[in-house]
Amino acid sequence: MKYIDVFNGDADGICALHQLRLQTPRPGARLVTGVKRDIRLLARLKGIRDHEITVLDISMDRNRDDLERLLAEGNRILYVDHHFSGEIPASSLLTAHIDPSPRTCTSMIVDGLVAGKYRSWAVVGAFGDNLDETALQAARSLDLDQDQVTALRETGILLNYNGYGAALDDLFFPPDVLYRAVREFTDPLEFHARSSALARLRDGYHRDMARASSHGPLREEPGCRVFRLPGEPWARRVSGVYSNILARQEPGKAHALLMPNADGSWRISVRAPLASRTGADLLCRSFPTGGGRAAAAGINELPAEMLDTFLAAFSRQYAKEPPCAAHSATP
Repeated sequence: MKYIDVFNGDADGICALHQLRLQTPRPGARLVTGVKRDIRLLARLKGIRDHEITVLDISMDRNRDDLERLLAEGNRILYVDHHFSGEIPASSLLTAHIDPSPRTCTSMIVDGLVAGKYRSWAVVGAFGDNLDETALQAARSLDLDQDQVTALRETGILLNYNGYGAALDDLFFPPDVLYRAVREFTDPLEFHARSSALARLRDGYHRDMARASSHGPLREEPGCRVFRLPGEPWARRVSGVYSNILARQEPGKAHALLMPNADGSWRISVRAPLASRTGADLLCRSFPTGGGRAAAAGINELPAEMLDTFLAAFSRQYAKEPPCAAHSATP
């Protein structure tokens, strides 16, 4: 049997796969991944028959046609995810564990599948996905001190930070390379203490965050805030973790982070209020190239002429008083 591991290039995807491979090692498996928003990963699998494929942390809805094609070609597929799935194909070759509830992630779903054997890595994945409360609840069973919990949180944030970018050139490490660095360690605390890859990410994170912090809100309302960062590699790298930080600064507000793409379109990250964690996916899926989950979603390439329409929709959904004029936020 030949094996393929397909996974999102963020902390959640990496930590989900690491747990599974600690349980069932497959050192010869082909790795298929990419930047965090490169989620149509099953389209890369051409001419694949009679393989065992593991798919982690990418939307089934966005990969449905290729999933059905791979099943028709006789591949056995394990699919674990927490994004909107739509209708799950009926096939004896497919085992699906899908839970889109806003307080879980793929790493936590895998934690249940492996009976909590590698829970510290699930905690890292949850912290990376900005699910601090979920991570802390899971960590309570591990008898960790505060410094150790802080180390797991930083590890999740830094792994997640590496996943953001328009292309692999924006990243410090291609996600498959970072996963290979992670899989050298059974204990994430040892990884945190000894990994040269994590040390490099830590340095880059602090530099990029210092730049991002100098940008104040472009627009602010009682229920939401809008920020803009420039279309530069450092901004694309930090966009996800910066959006998470903004959400934790103002947990009662929704946040939208805008960045221009080279073609004139807009790259947008949306965080629902942490108090509710709802609606971000529905909002973003209503625009071209949008997707995500209820608490955190985004749009990869919003046409420039639709920016005001998006901003108005964002205000209608989350503002607690009549929205400001949409053009006031147009750069």
